[in-house]
Amino acid sequence: MITNASNIFENSFPNLASQFSLKPFQEKVINQVIDNGSTLAVMPTGGGKSLIYWVTAKALGGTCLVISPLIALIDEQAEKLQEEGLEVLAIHGGMGSSEQMKQLKKFANGKFKPDFLFASPERMATDGFFEYCLSLQSENINLVVIDEVHCISQWGFDFRPFYKHIPVFLNSVFKTNWPKILGLTATINPRELIDITSDFSIPKSSILKDDVLLRHDIDLKVEKLSSEDEKKHRLWSIIEDHPNEKVLVYLYRKYHKGGVVDLCKIANENNIKALAFHGDLTGKERQDIIKKFRDGDTNLVFATNAFGMGIDLPNIRVVIHYMLPESIEQYYQEIGRAGRDKNGATSYMLYSNKNISVRKTHFIDKSFPKDDEITELFKKASNNEIGKKTLQYFAEEDLQSTLPYFLKCGAITIEGKGFTNLKVFKKNSNSQLQEILATTRTGTVISTLKKKENRHFSCKEFFNITYKALVNAEATLSKNLDKCLIIEATEERLSNDQLVIIAEEMEVKREYKHNLLDYLVYLLDNFDSSPSMHQEIGRYLGVNKHLLNKIHQTENGIWVRSKSEVIIANILFRSNINFEYEEKLYYKKGKWKEPDFTVRHNGKIWYWEHLGMLGDEKYNQHWQDKKKLYKKIGVYDKVIITKESAVLSNQANELIKKITAE
Repeated sequence: MITNASNIFENSFPNLASQFSLKPFQEKVINQVIDNGSTLAVMPTGGGKSLIYWVTAKALGGTCLVISPLIALIDEQAEKLQEEGLEVLAIHGGMGSSEQMKQLKKFANGKFKPDFLFASPERMATDGFFEYCLSLQSENINLVVIDEVHCISQWGFDFRPFYKHIPVFLNSVFKTNWPKILGLTATINPRELIDITSDFSIPKSSILKDDVLLRHDIDLKVEKLSSEDEKKHRLWSIIEDHPNEKVLVYLYRKYHKGGVVDLCKIANENNIKALAFHGDLTGKERQDIIKKFRDGDTNLVFATNAFGMGIDLPNIRVVIHYMLPESIEQYYQEIGRAGRDKNGATSYMLYSNKNISVRKTHFIDKSFPKDDEITELFKKASNNEIGKKTLQYFAEEDLQSTLPYFLKCGAITIEGKGFTNLKVFKKNSNSQLQEILATTRTGTVISTLKKKENRHFSCKEFFNITYKALVNAEATLSKNLDKCLIIEATEERLSNDQLVIIAEEMEVKREYKHNLLDYLVYLLDNFDSSPSMHQEIGRYLGVNKHLLNKIHQTENGIWVRSKSEVIIANILFRSNINFEYEEKLYYKKGKWKEPDFTVRHNGKIWYWEHLGMLGDEKYNQHWQDKKKLYKKIGVYDKVIITKESAVLSNQANELIKKITAE
């Protein structure tokens, strides 16, 4: 099936389509998913990823499952889709448990068929009832969207253990017949790419990267300082230099000296109105700070990397890194918080040799548990007893990061997602559930599973009996179900061999994180200019080398290679003439040349070449080869030529007069 993304957009979202068109990259991703299947799209923040999955979902029909990491993001998307007249079901902690169950039962029974169903990765990992309801409607789910998909990779700075459960969830709901998967992210390194494409079976040909991943509109400044005192003085000097601009200062320490709260306090004591933003604040407190920052009640925020996904302020003009991030990806993602209104921004990186060692010893190394902590966490999970246990995984933050180690060494297996006690069921008319309840006095799930009469059930079968009774209104609850994992401990204590496996696994990751930091420091130590720094980051992120020199932005938002080409593009744009920059001109199968500008007007086409480096031997030869090809394929009479000149604007305007006159 060959699709046309623009037609789908116009038919499904006529109000939006009357205001703007899909960008070429958006069309490319939409068509790729529809025509070829699961796809990973890497595009800059603000590149319009929401519209990609909106249009794709409407083209495929049925329900689109969107896995998104933040309640605020979910609610924002749900509201926008509802404004477009679409049916949306958003399941998250902001909705009461009873209401969640009511809506999921309607969905499971086919009484509510939403266009979009939003949920968090935590939901995939812990909610067995949610999983059961989706399995009943699995044939009607044609697209699964995973937002911020880079979070699934254990090698990334933003790794979130709950994301790692998504493939297991998909296997459980869809078996081997997965719907199409669309992964969306703004930045990804090569190691993360392997994780994601492997976990979601995405072929290399379906990894699409936007041409405009680099933020050349952010002026990068790097300053290596000799001491912390010098760095502190420089920080306040920069803040003083930007008095009426929104300034975001990144640190990675909350409360200690030189941390977020401390520096915010110093600012306020010196009559600089500032706010502190970190992960210990409640959702409401964070939203209040974001609102004050947006509305201009304060122009200065000190923040940890909690100021990240889901926060979209258009006019942050300055980002200062007062502490070192741990990788190029983290650095580039955080500076990307600035200048989203496309009006430019400045990034300052302030660091010293001490910062490098502290980042390694106090942040990276201490993020891995010691041997005695591993032993204690295993005891916490298993009670040092072989057999099944309930694990309140969602509430046990320290276990979220260590459970993968226990799974890898075989000390623990995950048997199912459920709840802790059967006594919450009442008014039960389901015969199977009645039989199960008759075998238990305490009602605890673990003791009931151990009963001779119930041992033939797998955990999933056992819980699905209870979920079926709820969906079919054969049972009601006296109180809401809690959520837990059922795990099975295969050992009373971790063996020496298992401890060695865990230690080796952690050492590989520790070394990898050190290497990421070392490469970032290498780039910082060898900083030459903002353009070259962007280009080096682009090489690291896998940006096509052909695109690395596109560093100048035009009035219509495209990126070109020279300031002279900016002049030409802007004049064409202001003249309302249709043009494409470096559009491929095919002259045989798989072979093409790229005119600087392909110009279309009144049904005619011209190929505009700007000769900006005549005199350079290699450049001259390239132009002669290109000219021969134009003649060979019979389009040389449609080639327009300008040369580098102080009166380039006049040349371009004269040529445009000729184009419009024909």
